[in-house]
Parts: sequence; structure tokens; C-alpha cells
Amino acid sequence: MRLRTLLRSSRLLTLVGPGGVGKTRLALELASRMRSGRLGRAQLVELASLRDGELLPQAVAVALGVGERGGRAGIEALVHALGTRRMLLVLDNAEHVIEAGALLAATLLSRCPGLRILITSREALRVPGEVVFRVGVLALAPDSEEPGADGQQPVEAVRLFVARARTCAPDFTLRPGNAHTVAEICRRLDGLPLAVELAARRVGSLTPADILRGLDDQLGLLTDGSRTGPGRHRELGAAIDWSHRLLDPAERIVFRRLSVLEGGFDAAGAAAVCAGGAEPGIDAVEEAGDGATPAAGVPSGQVLRVLCALEAKSLIVRVPGDEPDVARFRQLSAIRAYGRNRLTEAGELHATWHRALDRLAEQAAEDHGSVFADAAVRPSAMERENLVAAVAYTTDRPDPRYVPLALALARLHYHQEQLTPARALLAGVLARARDDGARGAALALATRSACLQADHGAALAFAEEAVAVARTQRRASATANALDALGAARLCRGEFAEAVTAFAECLDVVRPLARPLDTALCQHHLAWAQLQTGRVAASDALMAECLPTLRAEAPAGQVTAALHTAGAIRLAQGDTGGAEELFVEVLLQAPMESYHSLYPLEGLAIAAAGRGEAERALRLCAAASEIRRRIDTEPEAHWQRQVTTATARARERLRPATADRAVAAGRRLRGERLTGYALRRPDSTFVRRSAATEGSHSSDAEGPVPGPPDEGPGGADHYGYPGAGPALTAREAAVARLVAEGLTNRQIATHLGLSPSTVGGHLDRVRDKSGLRTRTQIALWITGRNPRPVR
Repeated sequence: MRLRTLLRSSRLLTLVGPGGVGKTRLALELASRMRSGRLGRAQLVELASLRDGELLPQAVAVALGVGERGGRAGIEALVHALGTRRMLLVLDNAEHVIEAGALLAATLLSRCPGLRILITSREALRVPGEVVFRVGVLALAPDSEEPGADGQQPVEAVRLFVARARTCAPDFTLRPGNAHTVAEICRRLDGLPLAVELAARRVGSLTPADILRGLDDQLGLLTDGSRTGPGRHRELGAAIDWSHRLLDPAERIVFRRLSVLEGGFDAAGAAAVCAGGAEPGIDAVEEAGDGATPAAGVPSGQVLRVLCALEAKSLIVRVPGDEPDVARFRQLSAIRAYGRNRLTEAGELHATWHRALDRLAEQAAEDHGSVFADAAVRPSAMERENLVAAVAYTTDRPDPRYVPLALALARLHYHQEQLTPARALLAGVLARARDDGARGAALALATRSACLQADHGAALAFAEEAVAVARTQRRASATANALDALGAARLCRGEFAEAVTAFAECLDVVRPLARPLDTALCQHHLAWAQLQTGRVAASDALMAECLPTLRAEAPAGQVTAALHTAGAIRLAQGDTGGAEELFVEVLLQAPMESYHSLYPLEGLAIAAAGRGEAERALRLCAAASEIRRRIDTEPEAHWQRQVTTATARARERLRPATADRAVAAGRRLRGERLTGYALRRPDSTFVRRSAATEGSHSSDAEGPVPGPPDEGPGGADHYGYPGAGPALTAREAAVARLVAEGLTNRQIATHLGLSPSTVGGHLDRVRDKSGLRTRTQIALWITGRNPRPVR
């Protein structure tokens, strides 16, 4: 209660305390309880593995999903993205970047009035306005008092010990024979939660008396019998060291080798790094004079068992991963630091690093056979910290793995829109790459990064060099990738005819490779460039050929981009209904407040203006404009001209006051209300009112303009097909359309990210609403060839 009060009354709260005292756990609990309050959403940024304070703004930006846009990077990008939004930012383990943390906190708090910051650290930031809360150890029982005596509730430290002990020995209870010993264990460990937890995990194999004796011995070893050392650090070190001594040989080997994986690991990664014996000579070469004897090996098949044992002993913890079915773990920072020391003492540090580098370089080389790896392959964000550490390890060493590792990290930065660090890494790659393949890949990625930064001159220079390098290789895939980058550079410069030439040559190179996805990606890029030159029919033919492949195989971002292109072609053909269908398909897949929702919203606005739905056009344009302002992105000039023309056409049909009210209403549309309006949900108050007034407002019309819809329960998404009587939800409509394309339920499930049984349920409701029984009848109805459903 006190912490919640402090956080409500101050904008910077720092939880200070020694390692293992529970600062992180307390901060997360506090953030979870405050999440639904007036402080806004909470966002955690873990800093334990951050090596350089200068990278702190980038780490925060990645956690918040803030990319470099509008020429803004670093703190400026964060300030612009946060603006006046209410948010609680949790910076965990900031003590090793304390000066950078103080500067960042002071800057953000002075310029972002809705922001509050909660920090955990071993020392205070010492900036104006900071409130420091010192996190104390758990309450301990007095020496003369036995826990639980006279029916009293045991103190905090003892309760934690008992709770953790029961995870290993479910029948463990406090009783007169062990209560005093448990209390003494907690006192020896100064009530540090992590130390108490490590000791309690041994109850399954040792008695409390054995645990206490082991701690006494270890404390003496750590301090040479002296009690004058830094108390709480000594107690935590004793608990970790004693837990390590009780591990079996295989567990000790895996435990210390895991310390190089700062970003966490799954079972496969742990096996690649920890299995096998040490490699004699590597550490001796790296660090002459290390006389440690290499340890025996650990069979790969035993690593998973060891991981489970280490988790049971609280020496590693489970964390969320990319895939729900794949367990991922990490070591807490204090435990990882201890493990790194043991790894160095064992003479295995560099040998283990070499295995980790091999594993990460092997993953980096997995492009799945894609020609356009920058677009089709995204390195796992879960490996980001491991890649950062690996690049740092190899930067000052003549290690050939630096190039693929730095290229993989640069590609990840590119996908996260961290373009400045991406280009910095690529500069390092270009300076060290001796292989034309790596050099060409780096130049192509540098081209695409420069395009996103609107650095058009650099983009073209990179692209032209990439093409020159690729032509000397005489490798079709490298040439195609370079030509695609050149086409992108030309597009960014508004040189559409030259872009068509580059993409057309790229397609000629890709087709013989017999790679359907790469061919489809190239066809899409060429179609977009041709559309800008007015070759609508040629664009349409290309999209008709590539869109089915992209729908089935391409990453989500590529699918939404292709659907936008197909919708823009329909607009150019005057087919507003077909365009709306494609734009709606995008909105059914993309989050509403994302970059990928902008173009379909604006496309729907252009279609509405073309049909005379002036108020709808203005509302959708205004809503999209607000999203663009919030996420700091601008459309391409040629698309912006279409949006501006549609807005002007809509305003011409309305009185100025009516148009202004429609724009104001659109600016207030967000989230589900915006989704409901864009998809024409019939149960939406906004949609019903709009239907009553839309179309009747000519340039002389002056009717009431409805405000944003009231929040209410979601309902059906109406999607009208030619001659359709019943109203289908958007998901039912999507299923019906894919049935019309000849897909099976399983194929539809894969396409929409649903289970086959869910698809079957949607199809049953389509049958119920339409009165149609067979898939052929539904297909004919959806395509307009059977205008009257059988009831």
C-alpha cells in the first residue's frame, strides 16, 4: 500500500537494495497491481545483460516497440513516441548503467508529462524528483523465539523457506525439532529472499541441520573466518556457492557454461553450448598461464535432465519464449556472475564461448533458402541479447564469425526499426567482410535501412555497389537480392520507371530458381512499381499470379503489403467494392493501431469517397491521420496524393461545419470502436447513425454528425457480398471467401491462424445464415453468381 501511494504521488520511484533482496519481484508485483489504474499500461525493460549505457535508449525503444521514424533516433524517438501518453516504465537492474539511467530518466520525465518510471537498482539515481525506497530483507525471528510457537504465524523469512521447501518435499512442516534450525538458517542468510530460496530447495535431499552446517562452513571459506566483509553480499555468495558445491559433476559443468548465454536459452541451445568436453588449448591460447584442467564432457542427451535439475534448485528460472511449446530459461544476474567466475576458474571460458558462437552463427546462416532474407527471415528477438554479447566478444578478435553474427544482429535491428545501430553494425561488416556474398548481403540490407531513414543518396550508392558486387559473384540469388534493393532505392527516390527496370530484371533472375515465395515477393514489388507508372493492367496480372502464394507462405507483414497493393489496383480500376474487400481482409489480420492498418484505413476512405460516402471518408482519413501522428510515420508521396484527393472530394460534398464535425469524430475513433466503424459492424451506434445520414448529405446538407460510438459489447462484423441478404461476421465472411477459392477447412485454418474445428464452426454459421448447404452453393453466393440465398 505504501509503495502504491509513493508511485501515485511521484513520477520516479527507485527500489534500492542488495542483490537477491527481491527488488525485481516487488517491482513486477507493484506494476501488475497498478496496471489498470490511472498510470496507464506498464512496460518492463530488463537491463541485466546490457553492456553499454549508451545503448540504454535503444534497449528501451526495443521493449516499447518504438522505431526510428521521421529522422528521430535514440532519446528523441522515445520522447516523440511517448508524448503525453500515460505509461509506467519499469527499468530493472539499472545499477551498472546508473549514469545513463539517470540521464534517460531526467530527460523523459521532463518532456513526457504522462510518464512514470519505476527503477530497481543497488544504488539511487540521484536526480531531482527521485523518491528512493530501500527494500529491506525479510523479517526474521528473534534469537530467543522459536517460529510458530504458541500458534503464532511464522515470520516472513521462515514462511518463504517453508513454501520453497514444500516444492521439493511436499510433506515438510515446521515442528519443534526443526523450527529453530530453520529460523537460524534464515538469520545466517540475513533474510535475503534469493539466498533463503536456494537453501530451502535442498530440503528434499538434506535436513535443515545439514543445510545449516553447510552454510556455516561456506561462510567461513568466503571470509577466512572473518565476519567483517560486506554482510549481505557475503551471505548471498555463500548460498550460491554452497548450492553449487552440492551439484553433481554434470550439473556443475552445465551450470557454469550456461553463464555465457546472457539472453537466455532453450534446451537445444543449452545442449549446443554445454554438451561435450572442454577443448584443450583454446583457453590456454586466449589466456596464457591458466593452469586449470579441462573438465570431462556432458552427453548431449543429458542436458535437458540437468536443466530440469537446475530449475528445481532455483539456479535457473523459466521465462516466456517465442514458441509456447518450447521452454526457455535464464540465469539471474547474480547467479550468472557466479557461474562466469567458475567457468573462468575451470579454464573453459573461451572454449564455451566458441561453442556459443558456433551455435549463433549457425542460426544466423539459416535463411531457409530465401533469396530475400531481409524480408522473409527475421532472427528471433529472444536471441537479441545473446547476439549482442557474441558481437561484443568477437569485435576485437580476428574471428570470422563476427561477420555473420553482426549481419544477423543488424537484420534484427532492421526489423525492429533500430536503423542507426543497424547501419553502424553494417559499416563494421563492410570493413571486415572478405567474402563477396557477405559483403553483398550487407550492402543490400544497408540499402533498405537507408531507404527507411530517407537517406536516398546513400541508399542508391549502397544498392549500386551491391549490384556490382553481386554480378562479380555470378550467383543468381545474390544478384536478385541486390536488384531488389536497387528497385527499392529507386522507389524511395520517386524514380518509378527505373524501379520497374530493376524489379523486372530481378524477376527474370528469380524465376529460373523455382522458388515460389521469392518469385511471388519479386512479382509483388514489380506490380507496385508498375502501378506507380500507370500500368494498371500489368500490375493486376502480376498480383493475380502472386497473391495466392503470398497468402499461403509469406510472413504476415508481406501479406498485408500485398493486399494493400491489390486494393490500390482495384481503386485504380474504379472497383471500389473489390478494393474494400481487400482492405477489410488486411484489417482482419493487422492490429488497428499498427503501421499495417494505416493503408487499408486510408484505402477504405478513398473507396468511400468514390462511392459518395463523404462523412465516412473523412472519418476514416482523420482516424488514420491520428494513428500516423501517434506512431510517427508518413505515407509515400503518391499514396498521400490519393488520400488528399479523396479528402478534398469528400469535403466538396458537405457543408464546412458538417465536414469539420466528421473529421473531429474520426480523430476520436480508436481501438475497437475504429475497427467496428471501418468494418461496418451493424450493431455499432456509430454505424447505424452513419447509415441514416450517409449519402443524403450533399454540399448543401447540414445534418447532425454522430460522435464516436459508445463502448459496448462487440457484435457481428457486417460484410456485404453481391446480393447477400444475411449479415456475416468478418470472420465468417473471410471463411466463406476462402471456401469460394477452393481451400479446405485445414488450409483455411492455416491461413487465418485458427483451428480446423473453429473454421468448421464458422462455416456452420454461414450455412445457417444463408440457408445454403454445400460448399459449391456458398462459393456461388459469395462470388455473386447466385444472388438469392435459399432460405
